[in-house]
Amino acid sequence: MLEEVERWLADRSWSAADRPLDQLLDRKRAAGTTVSVVLPALDEESTVGAIVEVVRRELIEGLPVPLVDELVVVDSGSADRTAEVAAKAGARVVHRDEILPRVPALPGKGEVLWRSLLATDGDIVCFVDADLRDFSASFVSGIVGPLLTDPDVHFVKAMYDRPLGDTPGQGGRVTELVARPLLNLHWPQLAGFVQPLGGEYAVRRSLLERLPFPVGYGVELGLLVDALHTVGLDALAQVDVGVRLHRHQDGQALGRMAAAIYRTAQVRLSRGHLVRPELTQFERGPEGFVPRTYPVDTEERPPMAGIEEYALRRVA
Repeated sequence: MLEEVERWLADRSWSAADRPLDQLLDRKRAAGTTVSVVLPALDEESTVGAIVEVVRRELIEGLPVPLVDELVVVDSGSADRTAEVAAKAGARVVHRDEILPRVPALPGKGEVLWRSLLATDGDIVCFVDADLRDFSASFVSGIVGPLLTDPDVHFVKAMYDRPLGDTPGQGGRVTELVARPLLNLHWPQLAGFVQPLGGEYAVRRSLLERLPFPVGYGVELGLLVDALHTVGLDALAQVDVGVRLHRHQDGQALGRMAAAIYRTAQVRLSRGHLVRPELTQFERGPEGFVPRTYPVDTEERPPMAGIEEYALRRVA
C-alpha cells in the first residue's frame, strides 16, 4: 500500500460515533448547510418504508434543527407498491421519468442518481440504497458528519461489514473479485476504501454536479475515480457505520454488474472504444446450457452543471 494511502487511512477514516448528533446539528445550524437524502428505488416495497420512517423519526422530527432537510425517493418504475409505501412513510416520491422529461430515461441506478440532482436542493446529497434491512440512522448521520464538520472533505463513503446470509464478511463479492483488484492496480490511491462499491455515500453538490454519471452499475466506481481526479485523495473519506444487511443478488446478476464495472474502469483508463460491449452468460435448460447475451451499459450522463434545466433551477 502506498505511504500516501496509509496516511489517508489514519486521517480520513472515522467511526460514526466520532461525531455525535448534537455536534452535527450545531455545525449545520451555524453554517446554514442543507442536506438531501435520496433513495433510488425499484420494487423495494418491503424495505423502503422502514428506512424512510427511521430517517424521519431520528433525523428530521423532534430535533432543534433537522439534520435532513429533504427526503426523496426516486422510483425508477416499480411494479409493486414502492411509491405508495414510501409516500405513506413520509418521503417525497418522484418518478424517474418526471425528472428532465426531454431526455428519455435509460435503465440503471446511475441514471436515477444523476436525475436526482434535478429533484433535490441540498448542499449535501446523501445516497442510500432502498433495500437495506435493520436500517440505522447512522448510515446517514455518519457519512454526512465529515461534510458538516470539515470543509476540506467533499466525498464520504460508508464502510461496514457485509455478511452473506449467516456468514460474516462474505458479502461484496463483486467488490473483492473485480473492483478492489481494479482499484489497486490502476488507482492505488483508492486502495484504502473498504467498500468502494457501497451505495451509501454523501457528497457536496458542488462536486457531484461536475461529475459524469455512468447510467448503470458502474456509477459507484465511476464517481469515486472521477472524484479522486477532480478534488484529490484528501477530499475523500470513509466512515464506519457498522453492519449492512440487504438483499443479495444471484451469481448471474453479479456477473452483469461486474461487466459494467469493468467497462466503467476501462473507459476511465483509456477513453477508448469498446469493441463488443456485451456479456454472454449460460443457463442450464432442458437440453443443456443455453447462452444468454446481455448488453453492458455503455452510456454516461454528462456533468449536471452543463444541463440547461439544472442551471436555470439553480439560478431561480
